[in-house]
Amino acid sequence: MNTSKTPVTRRAFIRSAGLASAAAVAFPHILKAQAPGTPSPNNRLNVACIGVGGRGEAAVDGLKGENFVAFCDVDDERAAKTYTTYPDVPRFKDFRQLLDKLGNQIDAVTISTPDHMHYPIAMAAMALGKHVMCEKPLTHTIWEARQMAKTAAEKKVQTVMGNQGHALEGMRLLKEWYDAGVLGEIREIHSWTDRPIWPQGVKAPDHSKMIPVVPDTLDWNLWLGVAADRPYDPAYMPFTWRGYWDFGTGALGDMGCHIMDGAFYALGLDAPVRIEAISGKANKISPPTSSMIVYHFAARGNRPAFKWTWYDGGLTPSLPDFWPDEREFPANGTLLVGSKNTVLAPTYYETVRIVPEEKMRAAIPSLPAKTIPRIEGGHFAEWIRACKGGPAAGSNFAYASKLTELCLLSNVAVRARRPIDWDAAAMKITNLPSANQYITKEYRSGFGV
Repeated sequence: MNTSKTPVTRRAFIRSAGLASAAAVAFPHILKAQAPGTPSPNNRLNVACIGVGGRGEAAVDGLKGENFVAFCDVDDERAAKTYTTYPDVPRFKDFRQLLDKLGNQIDAVTISTPDHMHYPIAMAAMALGKHVMCEKPLTHTIWEARQMAKTAAEKKVQTVMGNQGHALEGMRLLKEWYDAGVLGEIREIHSWTDRPIWPQGVKAPDHSKMIPVVPDTLDWNLWLGVAADRPYDPAYMPFTWRGYWDFGTGALGDMGCHIMDGAFYALGLDAPVRIEAISGKANKISPPTSSMIVYHFAARGNRPAFKWTWYDGGLTPSLPDFWPDEREFPANGTLLVGSKNTVLAPTYYETVRIVPEEKMRAAIPSLPAKTIPRIEGGHFAEWIRACKGGPAAGSNFAYASKLTELCLLSNVAVRARRPIDWDAAAMKITNLPSANQYITKEYRSGFGV
């Protein structure tokens, strides 16, 4: 194991990643970069995409009307489709080299890497005044989420997390309905997913009988990034890294920022005060095979206290009394139970429906007018407009960091194996000090953190 890891503290962050000073150390040639958000002469953004295989292909496709300055991916095979489609765009394996060499040509950066590398890449880009789009969950730890939101505000860059449902119609309908009292008081919320669809509750790969060979197309050291050094194993890639704490955030980290987004936004929520977790097989290496998480939200203003329950790994809520026996819940969704009406929303809140259907039909004549601006073209277009001087994206880092924190608190409770009381203002678990170790993490040196 690499012994160069150092724990990150607030003091260490200021010392080693202090925005412009950090850029001067890690990327000495970029401090003469153009002002953030300066568009190219043809009003196209100059974009660098970091992670262009798998989910990264969506970012490339969503920005195809802009000017690609560079692509970066640690795995040439994974990135092959993008490289073939855009053969003339410069390619890098190391994001640090990309920023060092071409940083003064870039307006914006997209990040579509495994969870554990979101933070170091985003912080390096924002330190140089670049707008950033980062896939969900925003970060690997709660501390990172707070730091990224803080830095985005300080650097005045335009940001967005890749929870595309936040730009859709249903998100706005739900908030308009809630604000107008259509649902009444929220009594409880239930959210669920069919994830994990990759192995979880697994042990570390066993190399006692076989030592896998690193593919020629992959830079394993760069893929590990800030994670502790270890031998390569195909068990981690290309998607199964989500089932390891060192790289991913499990089922809730994968889907929570989608499925929980609409209700979180509509109710104007912040942090819960208590989180309880029941989980299936889990260990220090891997998230659980299944879990049920109960978030307790305190009363605020006219909103009473309520509970929000999350289910994954095949678990689902009990069917409501009115639900037909022959009808199944969708594979992923959210049920908001109000004193007046109950609403069912799909994964991305493409639309929302009052259930049962007869109550939806009865409510239609009295539904409120649409007052929240709609987003034309989806979340990629929304972010592009923000980078060019338009309104900030809805799921900017100020908002996305809080939604990500909600999701990551579940993993803290799972790993602590006890209920936790959360003091959001102090960013501290008050009833179980040992659980605070999961609020941040250690980093392998050499990546700017």
